[in-house]
Amino acid sequence: MPPVLPKPIAACFAVDAGNGTAVADCFTADAVVVDERRTYGGRYAIARWQSETAAKYRYTSEPIAIENAGDSTTVTAHLVGNFPGSPADLRYAFTVVDGAIARLEIVP
Repeated sequence: MPPVLPKPIAACFAVDAGNGTAVADCFTADAVVVDERRTYGGRYAIARWQSETAAKYRYTSEPIAIENAGDSTTVTAHLVGNFPGSPADLRYAFTVVDGAIARLEIVP
C-alpha cells in the first residue's frame, strides 16, 4: 500500500512528470528546490526546472515510504525512466508551510 502523503506533496507527485507550471503551483512564491546540486528559487524557476526535466526525460515516480521529522517530510520514491541510473530510489525532503511546499531537496 502506498504511503499517505500530505496534500501539497501528493499534488506535486501527481503532476511531477507533466506540466512545470502545475508543479510550481504546489510551491510557495519564494520556494526553493535543490536537485542535482543546483538550486532553483521561486515558482518561475521551479516551473522551468520541471519543464526542462520533463522534456529531457520520460519517467514515472512512485512514493514508497514517508518519514516525518519536525517540519520536514521525506518521501522515498522509486523512479523508472530513460535517465542515467534508472531505476533509482530518490529521497525528496519537503518543508511545507501554510499548505504549500516551501522547500524541496532531492537526493539519491
